[in-house]
Amino acid sequence: MESSTTYQSELSLANRLVRLLWGIVSMVLFRPTPRVFHGWRCWLLRLFGAKIGRGVKIYASTRVWAPWLLTVEDRAIIGDHVDCYCVAPILIKQAAVISQGSSLCAATHDHRSRDFTLIPKPITIGREAWVAARAFVGPGVTVGDEAVVGACCVVFRDVKPGNVVIGNPSRVVAESRWKTNEA
Repeated sequence: MESSTTYQSELSLANRLVRLLWGIVSMVLFRPTPRVFHGWRCWLLRLFGAKIGRGVKIYASTRVWAPWLLTVEDRAIIGDHVDCYCVAPILIKQAAVISQGSSLCAATHDHRSRDFTLIPKPITIGREAWVAARAFVGPGVTVGDEAVVGACCVVFRDVKPGNVVIGNPSRVVAESRWKTNEA
């Protein structure tokens, strides 16, 4: 059955035009750069409004939807093929690591509304946290300081500082990554 309702973007024309320009710059000047050109890629992101700290490594295959909504603090790493869908702000704190193939998705849509209303929700990745390979962090999630989101994990709820989560849906497997079994 065909629907007569079509989705119309809630984003301004200016927003869409700047994203188009960023898409061209990303394709021509960001993505084809050599692996070690982290400084160049950080400079390009800053040029489009990203707040990038010192010693940050962002790999060429990373996709950033709206750089002006991205903040990456000192010594953080965003690995190969990471998708930063920053419709809402994404904050990656100091020395956090986002591993290859992971997705940070800062928006969803209201599936109950006829116009498929966009629902942006910010994401925070805590200090020294690790989002492992191919993990998905959903809209509105905060991953606490020193927490670990395991490989291929799907996270739609906050992860407490120091906790280790795995699976789909995510579940806590360690209350703190620093606790030991010593009595």
